[in-house]
This record gives sequence, C-alpha cells and structure tokens, in this order.
Amino acid sequence: MSMISISIIAFILAFLLSLGATILVRRLALRLGAIDRPDGGRKRHKFSTPLLGGIAIYASFFIIVFIFIGKLTERELELNHWFGFLVGGLFLLLGGFLDDKYDLSPKYQIIFPILAGLSVIIGGVGIEKITNPIGHGFIYLNKLNIQIFAAQTQIYYFTVFSDVLIVAWLLGMMFTTKLLDGVDGLVTGITAIGGFIIFLFTMTTMYFQPDIGLASLILAGACLGFLVFNWYPAKIFLGEGGSLLLGYLLGVLAIISGGKIAIALLVMGLPVLDLFWTIIRRLLAGKNPFLISDREHLHFRLLDLGLGARKTVLIFYSFALLFGLSALFLQGLGKLIALFFLVIIMLAVIMTLNILHNKKIKYEN
Repeated sequence: MSMISISIIAFILAFLLSLGATILVRRLALRLGAIDRPDGGRKRHKFSTPLLGGIAIYASFFIIVFIFIGKLTERELELNHWFGFLVGGLFLLLGGFLDDKYDLSPKYQIIFPILAGLSVIIGGVGIEKITNPIGHGFIYLNKLNIQIFAAQTQIYYFTVFSDVLIVAWLLGMMFTTKLLDGVDGLVTGITAIGGFIIFLFTMTTMYFQPDIGLASLILAGACLGFLVFNWYPAKIFLGEGGSLLLGYLLGVLAIISGGKIAIALLVMGLPVLDLFWTIIRRLLAGKNPFLISDREHLHFRLLDLGLGARKTVLIFYSFALLFGLSALFLQGLGKLIALFFLVIIMLAVIMTLNILHNKKIKYEN
C-alpha cells in the first residue's frame, strides 16, 4: 500500500475518532462545569458553551499517531521525538484546564507553554538547518564553524541556536492561535489548512517526507472532526489549552519537517501579523500587551463591522490557503517576497478598518 493511501486512511480514522471524542469531551465539560458563559463584552456568543475541546483533538491526533508509529519512525524521527511531542501537549491541556477552571494570572499561564517547548527539546527534536532565504544553501544551527564553501554554494554555520529558536517559535505559534481563538471554527480550520499544506509540501519529489506528511494529515483529520461541532454556532469551544495546543501541534510539525517555518508562517501569516500589531498597538497605548485582552483583533473588528462569523472565518481561511499554497511553488527568496506582500495587505486592511471604524462611530454619534 502506498504512503498516500495510508495517509488517507489515517486521515479518515482521525476524523471519525475526533467526531466521537468531541461528543464525549462535551459531556465531560458539562459535568465538570468547564463552561464559557457570555459576558456581553469580549465574549458575545449567544449561549453558554462547554470548553475543553482541545482534549478531543489531542486524543484523536496522538491515538492515530501511535497506531501508525511504525510508519512515523521509518525515517529520521524516533519514538522519543513523538513521546516528547505528546508530553508537551499534556502540559498545555493541564494548564488550559486549570486556567479555564480557576482563571490563572498570566505569570502562571506562561509556565505551561514553556514546559511544552522544553518537552519537545528534551524529546530530542532540534533544528539542524534552515533554508538560506537570501541565497543558496542552508543556515546550519548546530555547528561551531564560521563559514565554508562547498560545491559553489555558500553555507553559513552558527553556534547552537536551535533550542532557543524552537522555544521562541513554539511560543509565537501558541500565542498566535490563542489570540486568534475568538470566532467559532477559526483556529481549528486554519490549523487543518496548515496540516494539508504541510502534507502536500512533504509529498513533493524535492521535499519528500512521507512520515511528516502522514502526521500532518492526521492533524488535519482531527481538526476537521472537531470542526463539525466547532463551526458557527459552536457547540463546544477549544478552551485555553486547546487554543494553545493547535499552535503547538502545527509549530512542531513545521520543525520536524526540516525547519519549514516559512510554510507555517505563510499559512498563519494574517494571524501572526495581527499578533504583532496587537503587541505594538498596546505598547503604544502604554499597556502591557500580555496582561490585557480586548476586541481590537482583526477578527473582532470584522465582526463589529457586521461581516458575521462565517464570512470572517472564510476570509481567514482564504488567506491561509492562498499564501500556504504559494509556498509549494516558491523557493526561499520567493517565500520572503510572499511574506512581504502579506505584510502590505495586512497594513492596508488595518488602515481600511480604521477608516470604516471611525466612519461608523461618526455615523452613530
């Protein structure tokens, strides 16, 4: 049986398992009282909604992963890599449950994402090299040499930055999906798109990595099974741990696929830029960007302009698909150019929304 056939079977199993697991987790959340109640402010959903949905995705993903663990360890990845991956997700779910239940302060919330990143590193995952975005060859992160020339290709070596880069990258991905989780189905769908894009990329002849492709399609299946219940109007939410978990899962897959960080950045480009804009906006306002929450994120502003939940989500999906698929056809410099255009688009969107927002306020007054 071909690896593509095996991946499709794993995708279907993950989808079906996620459907069943979501039903069970929803009942569990209701029993435990892990429920998100609307407050008329930032939380404007119509009904009280169970949390803990991340547990369903986590269980579905890793159960199917370990069913197919033989295929996932045929190449460079080993069992300890997947075990570290698993443990990191557990830390996120634990921290998310505690936060959903007891509303932890930010100084305690950050502990669990950091532990998740360290679990991946302890499990043996590292970034050996990344593609040189401004030339040929690679930038190696685990060498001590300064510079060499080989086969007319200039290759740069730096001291060991791999662990620091992994933690920073995963924290960035986790907090991007955390802040993005404000509209039903938004984070879940974009993560599924990211899984599909990585699957397509790793199945190409040039970057053939069938093990990563298999894991990515499992992630997509687990997300889509949950999305059936998470689509507007949602019957269950990801919860704090779930919103962090999806950024973590996608971030780790981007790393173990050979440092394909640019692909994940293009898929998550709009949310990542929104995260940066949120940090800058709050700093300019003299506020700590990590200690407050508001409704100034891009998805909230689209909702406030009357676009509606479904249309808002579909806009984000479209950007994720468009720029994610572009990564399949672009090399290092081309991906940087695509990211540049994404920044320009984001700035244009921000300016347009500001103008429309000001006109709306003026009209209402």
